[in-house]
Amino acid sequence: MEILKCQNLTKTYGRGTNQITALDHINLSIERGSFTAVVGASGSGKSTLLHMLGGVDRPTEGSIYIEDTDISTLTLEQLAVFRRRKVGLVYQFYNLIPTLNVRKNILLPVLLDGEKPDEARFEKLVTTLGLSDRLSHYPRELSGGQQQRTAIARSLIYQPAILLADEPTGNLDRKNSDETLELLRLSNRQYKQTILLITHDEKTALMADRIITLEDGKIIADEVTD
Repeated sequence: MEILKCQNLTKTYGRGTNQITALDHINLSIERGSFTAVVGASGSGKSTLLHMLGGVDRPTEGSIYIEDTDISTLTLEQLAVFRRRKVGLVYQFYNLIPTLNVRKNILLPVLLDGEKPDEARFEKLVTTLGLSDRLSHYPRELSGGQQQRTAIARSLIYQPAILLADEPTGNLDRKNSDETLELLRLSNRQYKQTILLITHDEKTALMADRIITLEDGKIIADEVTD
């Protein structure tokens, strides 16, 4: 079942002779429960694509459907709410709030909506991610791996339609990188979480079920892994 679809997705910057095409009429479909990696050299359009899919930036042309909602038509306020509830975002540099402890960082999307946290889901997440004894700690008191696990827990707390991860292991050593990737794969296999992972690392990409290669803002390869 399709959960995300892009049609003629295009993003340009500048005008005239200074115009740069970051994405060039991308057509893409992602199935619910899939684990997809997007690879490509620096400047290929990987991060631009993720920013478009996450509603962080607006396309110049084309549409993006997530669970049948065309997010390119939403107002900024509607988009902020939709992104908080339906799109999990994990970045290379964690983006945790330094003045909030681990518990509040994880629950932030729920608290911003004024909702009551699902304590059973919260407990299951922090136990799975090995954060149960770190809930009162602040980001500065955590290792890089612990900060990234906190960011992953925050991205999963709302059971999003899709989790978008932009080079999530880029700031970690090999041990923490491997642990982070295993946690993403666990969320995909055990919880059927749909994941789209941006990476430049071939070994990382091979953990996905499908690898899409970008070059000059276009999809040049789309293959299913064994």
